[in-house]
Amino acid sequence: METEVMGKVSVSAVIENLDDYLEARRGTLPAERVRSATVTDALVDSEATMLLLPSRMITQLGLKPLRTQTARTANETVQMQLHRAVRLSVQGRDCILDVGEVSDDLPVIIGQLPLEAMDWHIDMRGHRLIGNPEFGGVQMMDVL
Repeated sequence: METEVMGKVSVSAVIENLDDYLEARRGTLPAERVRSATVTDALVDSEATMLLLPSRMITQLGLKPLRTQTARTANETVQMQLHRAVRLSVQGRDCILDVGEVSDDLPVIIGQLPLEAMDWHIDMRGHRLIGNPEFGGVQMMDVL
């Protein structure tokens, strides 16, 4: 289910701790022990660059800090904590990427890097994500 949020698009997403996911794939962790979160209102924001998760979700997923990075917001420059990679799944496509931590009053924000990795385009008229129209909606990866 997708809805318009302040002129943007909101989607359902599953976010999994990558370390847990890989252990489960190796058979060293039961699949039901993979720390994950399902959200129904992840904000797709073409002005954001990466995947941003609220602090409470970072804690829930048990993500390890990597480093602090200078980041630009709409109003200021801040120091943002980056955390170990997650597996993000949206509408049957997935990608693996590090995440930035935002305050708990913000939603999960899906920016350009995850959209590009999953080959999603924002259909603002339909308020939804669509497969890349250049390839008939079929997921494609650029390697050039």
